[in-house]
Amino acid sequence: MIYSENLLLCIAIPLLLALFYARGATGRFLAGLLIGMTVSLLSSYISGFLALRGGRDPAAAAIYISPIVEELMKLLPLLFYLIVFQPRETDLMSFAVSLGVGFATFENCCYLLAAGSENLGFTLVRGLAVGVMHLVCLVVLAMALIMVRRFRVFTLAAAAGALSLSVTFHALYNLLVSVPGLPTYIGYTLPAAAAVLLYWPIQRLRETEQASGAK
Repeated sequence: MIYSENLLLCIAIPLLLALFYARGATGRFLAGLLIGMTVSLLSSYISGFLALRGGRDPAAAAIYISPIVEELMKLLPLLFYLIVFQPRETDLMSFAVSLGVGFATFENCCYLLAAGSENLGFTLVRGLAVGVMHLVCLVVLAMALIMVRRFRVFTLAAAAGALSLSVTFHALYNLLVSVPGLPTYIGYTLPAAAAVLLYWPIQRLRETEQASGAK
């Protein structure tokens, strides 16, 4: 048994102190890491409670409950940042990346402390599959929010549509890795493949913003 709250506290203290010294993009990234880790802990509480109340076993909860809860919890700070601070598109994407990294890092740390980290192959799978999956989900969320803002259709329905994309990807990954054999290997490679495919749209986003700023 591990005490996730104590682990979060240990990691969060230096991050909080670093916020007093960091400014600009570095400060936003540190804040995103801290928020992502906190969201990861809260999501595990909520998912566990709903699974217990619904009588779901861990496998069923990972497919039917966790994707919805975790992606909704990731969306909330992203929406808050977007609505309150009205950031540039690249800043919104950077904040989404920091949220995803914080969420994935804390979840992997807790999982490896509980299950053990002596198996290098298993550890690499956690990093390259689960870790990247959370990052991809937040990048997809950010890109969807950027598009709805560009077309000036930023409504509750549009936010729900953006959420459905990340929930679907997350649930698909969990479903694939729950089936032994070929589906598991497809699930493990899915996040990395998606991350590679998303690189070009993100680069295009940066180039478009730089071009618009130069005019």
